[in-house]
Amino acid sequence: MDEDSLPPPVEIDPTANGKPPRSLRRAIVVRLIFLAITLFTLYVLWPSLILVFRSWPQLLTLNPLWYPVMVALEAASFVCAWGLQGVSMSTDRWFAIATAQMAGNAVSKVVPGGGAAGGATQFKMLTDGGIPPARVGAGLATASLISTGALFALPLLSVPAALFGRRIPSALVSAALLGGVVFVVGFVAGWILFVKDRALRATGRAMQWVRNRALRKRTPMTGLPDLLVSERDVIRDTLEDAWWKALLFALGNWLFDYLALLAAIAAVGSRPRPSLVLLAYTASMVLAMIPITPGGLGFVEAGLAGLLVVAGVDGGRAALAVLAYRLVAYWLPLPIGGIAAYLHRRRYRGREQPATAT
Repeated sequence: MDEDSLPPPVEIDPTANGKPPRSLRRAIVVRLIFLAITLFTLYVLWPSLILVFRSWPQLLTLNPLWYPVMVALEAASFVCAWGLQGVSMSTDRWFAIATAQMAGNAVSKVVPGGGAAGGATQFKMLTDGGIPPARVGAGLATASLISTGALFALPLLSVPAALFGRRIPSALVSAALLGGVVFVVGFVAGWILFVKDRALRATGRAMQWVRNRALRKRTPMTGLPDLLVSERDVIRDTLEDAWWKALLFALGNWLFDYLALLAAIAAVGSRPRPSLVLLAYTASMVLAMIPITPGGLGFVEAGLAGLLVVAGVDGGRAALAVLAYRLVAYWLPLPIGGIAAYLHRRRYRGREQPATAT
């Protein structure tokens, strides 16, 4: 039989029998479960959210001079984030870094579990800005690791603040000095762990011991000290001699944001202990990493307000302080991120990199 006379091959539609393919069904089920968890979480948090959001009208009662102070502190925090990424990628393309970070930050706070979407947006914009993709990938990963490590180190660095035993002073300058003490202690601790293998291994052994003691029924963890040294060496090779700059920027990113929260608390007239506020702040940032609601929306408001009450802030004032802080740290960067994306696209129009660029 002639090949041309054969009937055309029949293409089998995986949905022809009325059932979607297994991969599609699995994706739908996963998203439905994710949506159910989100709705349940919001239902549980709803009473706390109502308490917080009822304080919106009271934002107008705060001294308006505190708002530019909080904005300036948040701006300094963002500048430190740009500096960390610039050092990690060994580039001085600050316009591309700043606009990509602001746009990626906005995306990550709009989409549930938006960390991946925000990172992809930032990667695309940075490569369009002329930074090699390999350098962008390694730089963003390094910056993320250093920033996360600095965040989880903050509770340990609150010990010097606790020794003072004082409440937040009336002047923001004094609170900034207290933050400076934490900054210096954090830099010294980071330098020791970055340079001294013995100190890093001791830290790893301590972490491993705590984990194994807490989870006795699970398989004991081994090799954590060696893993920490190996990961540290990779980061150090990436940063080379600029590691200390990356450490300064990482600490500055979190500490300026923490000072913005202190300013919000001072604006409502409360004077809790800064060390307890630092612990509350760190816990709230960890809550923001939970990929259920966009940017931890709801988790941070309810969690931070409750933790501030534990730190000694009156319930009503805690809710108002959290709203003022989130207004500057969460809501204000969203439209700025959109503007940054527009400016970036306008400047680098026509330079878009193909998806397969290497």
